[in-house]
Amino acid sequence: MSNLAINTAQNVNLDYKLIGLGERFVAFLIDGLILLTYITIMENLVELSNIFSTDSWTQRGFLGLFMLPAFFYSVCCHILFSGQTVGKMILKIKVVRVDGAPTQWYNLLVRWMLRIVDIWLFFASIGVLSILLSDKKQRVGDAAAGTVVISVKAKHKITSTILEEIDVDYEPVFNNVTQLTDKDVRIIKETFLISRKNNDYKTLTLLRNKVAGVLNIDSNLYDIDFLSTILKDYNFYTQNM
Repeated sequence: MSNLAINTAQNVNLDYKLIGLGERFVAFLIDGLILLTYITIMENLVELSNIFSTDSWTQRGFLGLFMLPAFFYSVCCHILFSGQTVGKMILKIKVVRVDGAPTQWYNLLVRWMLRIVDIWLFFASIGVLSILLSDKKQRVGDAAAGTVVISVKAKHKITSTILEEIDVDYEPVFNNVTQLTDKDVRIIKETFLISRKNNDYKTLTLLRNKVAGVLNIDSNLYDIDFLSTILKDYNFYTQNM
């Protein structure tokens, strides 16, 4: 399933692929392996180091102190790396808000706190079921935090070029299209062509409204004509600047 947002100068995605259980589970295993390696190393260091007292309670105290980074690994990584852990980086997936915007620290904190419900209670069955049954593939923590997990893999399709054929005497209509970036226009074009090919008029309308809202444009053009004009205007200005 794919939702609609827009990737503008405000760094909001226009078109993204929602990630389900499979890739999220693999990313979880990778992060788990990293944590297991860290914990094993810390345990061995505490047991072998001559710095620490031979008293078992003292060793347990130091070990508990060294375990804190592992306990906060997930939330710290998500905050520091903009919605990704090492596992998610490897899988090229990330956590964003439902509207496609980057997450804030409080979104990620709520999501992390509810791991106890999603993952640690009832052998992760609650999290698994909520992802499988949710339209947006959200676990309970995602639903509470208003987040989803998306793919950030680069797309290489026939529509990856933003070039449009325009006449020599073409006159642009919307002069503020230069607020968009090449990436924005590439995603707009890809979504436009796919939706038009599939006669997906609902998505075309959503796309038109998003673009018009971001550029603050009020136009009476039909959706297809409007989006086509946006693409041509962007090419006109970028090719003649």
